[in-house]
Amino acid sequence: MTDAVTERTEEQEGRVPQVVFACIRNGGRSVASRVLTEHYAQGRVRALSAGTQPGEHIHPEVAEVLEKLGLDTSREHPTLLTRETIADSDLAITLGCGEECPYVPGVRYTDWPVDDPGGQDEATVRRIIADLDSRVRNLLVELVPDLELVPSVLDRGA
Repeated sequence: MTDAVTERTEEQEGRVPQVVFACIRNGGRSVASRVLTEHYAQGRVRALSAGTQPGEHIHPEVAEVLEKLGLDTSREHPTLLTRETIADSDLAITLGCGEECPYVPGVRYTDWPVDDPGGQDEATVRRIIADLDSRVRNLLVELVPDLELVPSVLDRGA
């Protein structure tokens, strides 16, 4: 005999958690977080990124550093953050959008106070990406405890 709790647990076990990374322009922090999450999660977590006021393109200095680390940014385009995107996610991580980020009851929110890499020099962008890399890796250990993380991209980056 199964009860509602058992059925819900079985349903959740086969489900891939979805995380949305939200910032203002969707050109740096949220994009880097999404790309890093997708890289490390190996299909076990779905990552989205969006902005409350999306720009026209991702920051070239962020794309350059991520590419040097072996991560493809060619398909990254700023996207508008919507209530639906958040509602469809298990977790919303805010990176500087503050009160502009729509609130959806039932979705867990976490704020990552991370500097904006837009317009920064390569060393600063690398420092910010290193911070995000650490946060993403810790998040994945929490979301998917049995995930065997591959070595950090920072260990191989030029």
